Amino acid sequence: MDRLIYTAMTGAKHTLGQQAAVANNLANANTTGFRAAMHRMRAVPVQGEGLPTRAFAVDATVATNFAPGPLQQTGRAFDVAVEGKGWFAVQMPDGTEAYTRDGSFELSANGVLQTRGGLPVVGDGGPIAIPPDNEILIGKDGTLSALAAGGAQNIVNVAGRLKLVNPPEDNLVRGDDGLFRLRDGAVAPADEAVQVAGGYLEGSNVSVVDQLVTMISLARQFEMQTKMMQTAETNDRSASQVLAQR
Repeated sequence: MDRLIYTAMTGAKHTLGQQAAVANNLANANTTGFRAAMHRMRAVPVQGEGLPTRAFAVDATVATNFAPGPLQQTGRAFDVAVEGKGWFAVQMPDGTEAYTRDGSFELSANGVLQTRGGLPVVGDGGPIAIPPDNEILIGKDGTLSALAAGGAQNIVNVAGRLKLVNPPEDNLVRGDDGLFRLRDGAVAPADEAVQVAGGYLEGSNVSVVDQLVTMISLARQFEMQTKMMQTAETNDRSASQVLAQR
């Protein structure tokens, strides 16, 4: 009886949490560079006094699907996508680094390359400043070449180079802001092997069909768990009636 009640009760609770995660994945099906979250359940014994049959079902998450998303050509000068494995480094307000696959960049009023959310994009020497009235070309290695709109058309200056990193994926954790960081809070070193494609953006790796199937499966699972709790209640009532007749 204990196993039935505890497993059904905690399983139903965490199934609702999994449904919320799937809903978040579906909401970000069109978000640039988004990585789908994956949830898994496991059983753990209840700590403290009680019978050994008492066990909780807990959400053992949270894993991330790091499979690359599709590349979409935009032709926009400040759009860039990582080809294969790797990440862009961005600077947080507290000076720390975070990592993203969203390469939809823009210029601030001061000419600093930043994300759509206003975070400066990190280069070899910190945030990258773009000279005004320059055409920008992004090379495969992340180098930003600035070509002056007026004057000598054959003079190309290097405005900076994107810091591209490729830390082990099992060391990355997703924050509440959707950005990734190293588990120990350290700064990932630049990786010369990471390549990018200018004028492209990487789409989300969320499979809408898979997520909808998962949502239906979770709904049926929740229904089954609530029925198990009702069955446990019925069994308990029947057992009480049998004992009362003695």
